[in-house]
Amino acid sequence: MVVHVWRRAVAAAVGPVVVACGEREIAAAIEAAGGRAILTDPELPTGSDRIHAAICALDPGRDHDAVVNLQGDVPMLDPRAVRAALAGLADRETDIATLAAVIDDPAKLADISVNKVVAGFSDPSRPARALYFSKAAVPWGDGPHYEHIGLYAYRRAALDRFVALPRGVLELRERLEQLRALEAGMRIAVSLVDPTWLGVQVDTPADLDRARKLMR
Repeated sequence: MVVHVWRRAVAAAVGPVVVACGEREIAAAIEAAGGRAILTDPELPTGSDRIHAAICALDPGRDHDAVVNLQGDVPMLDPRAVRAALAGLADRETDIATLAAVIDDPAKLADISVNKVVAGFSDPSRPARALYFSKAAVPWGDGPHYEHIGLYAYRRAALDRFVALPRGVLELRERLEQLRALEAGMRIAVSLVDPTWLGVQVDTPADLDRARKLMR
C-alpha cells in the first residue's frame, strides 16, 4: 500500500519524494520499487513529527520552504490532490494547507472514523479557513458537511513551530493532531476537491478489503 502511495506522490511532480518510516520493512519495500526512504525514530508520536525529523535530516540547509505530508493509507489518491494541497499555501498568512470533500453519504457523516472539518466556503473554488476538526457531525443545521482528507502542506517555519507545541486539550479529546495548531492560533487553509480524488482511505479492515477489490 505504501508503494502505491509513493507512486501517486511521484506522479504529482511537485518535488522530491521521500518515504519517512520507522520500520526497515517499509524502507526495503520502497527501495525495492526504486524509491527513496529514510528511517526515523519508530517512537515518534505523530506523522508530523516523523516528517519534521526526516526533512531536518534531508535538508539541513533549508533549500525547500514547504513539505507535503502524504499519509500511507490512501493507495488510490489522485496526484492532483497533492498539487491542490501545496497550492493552498499561496496565501502568505497560511501556515498549513489541507483538503476536504463534500460528504454525500449519511452513513459517512455518522461514522466516527470519518474526520470532519468545519470551514465556511463562501466560494467553493477558493480555500477557506479551518475553524474546527471533529469526528462528530459538525456543524449543526442545514448545509453541506465536509470530510477532512488527511494530507497536509506545511511551511517549514510552521512545521518547526507545530512539532514544538505541547499537545492541546482538544487534540487529546478528539485525538486529532491538527487541533493543536488551531488551539495555538495557527492558520489552516482548506481546499475543496472532488471526493473521487481520495479513492479509498484505509482506516478499517473493511476499507482495506474495498481498496483491494477496486485495485483488482
